[in-house]
Amino acid sequence: MKKYILFLSISIFIISCSEKNKNKDKIQEIPIEIIVDRFDQAFFETPIQNLPKLKSKYPSFFPADVPDSVWTNKMRNPQWRELYGEVQKKYPDFNNKKAEIEDLFRHIKYYYPKTQIPKVVTLIYDMDVQYKTIYADSLVLISLEMYLGKNHKFYEFPEYQKQTFEPSQILPDIVQDFSLNKVKPPTQKDLLSLMIYAGKQLYLKDALLPEYSDEDKIGYSKPQIQWAIAHEVDTWRFFIDENLLYNTDSKLNQRFIAPAPFTKFGLVSDNETPGKMGAWLGWQIVRTFMDNNKDIPLQKMLVMDASEIFQKSKYKPKK
Repeated sequence: MKKYILFLSISIFIISCSEKNKNKDKIQEIPIEIIVDRFDQAFFETPIQNLPKLKSKYPSFFPADVPDSVWTNKMRNPQWRELYGEVQKKYPDFNNKKAEIEDLFRHIKYYYPKTQIPKVVTLIYDMDVQYKTIYADSLVLISLEMYLGKNHKFYEFPEYQKQTFEPSQILPDIVQDFSLNKVKPPTQKDLLSLMIYAGKQLYLKDALLPEYSDEDKIGYSKPQIQWAIAHEVDTWRFFIDENLLYNTDSKLNQRFIAPAPFTKFGLVSDNETPGKMGAWLGWQIVRTFMDNNKDIPLQKMLVMDASEIFQKSKYKPKK
């Protein structure tokens, strides 16, 4: 009997690997050509007297109510020019990232064939953590000053934010923006629904960025991933014991889902934890659901109710 079970397990594993390889081959056959427009270079390399020509070429980047003096001051400003120099050192060309973005959109087109292939525009914005990338159907904007590496001298941000300023975060950030139009927001506002919503967004990164590490997908460091794995059972037990799963307190999102330096369990050891452990657990629930319901396609799962996903996942963290 044991030999039969072992044989069956091996057979299922081989079939699963074969299916994944077939999908991978199909994805790589999808023709994608991304156009990259280096607006960051165009802006800072344009002589001030040629600003009207630049505005004519990029009208959407120059709001009509903003006077030209704002742009000419930015062109001259030593700090902005120094920042531009740092961006050019890091990204003298964008070929490697262009190839990665093309591979990303092969995966997107595989799951969502009607997706429009956008133009990619790189720029230097205002170091706004909320707008590192912007995905708008026909356009992807990438603020390169936000991807210079977490230890860059220009960054005066909390550590948990700086660790997401690595070049490896560009594609996960694009997918996060893409997910906003593909992942159904929760109809319920209890913690479990919020966890599974975040978990769906992370699972979409599993599908679209299969070569990326879990650290890059969620924005953790390696020690933080190790902590999350090691304390999955403890965290789940905490949510159960504290009756938090179906609690609708609006503060729970900030405590357990939103980016933060640590997760706010209310314990003396909180500062040893990574932030957004609720999102991490939601990710594991969604992964378990997809492992146990292989007949349900990604697109359908992303719009299913959290309660159904949780019930059918049969999630039970392993010690």
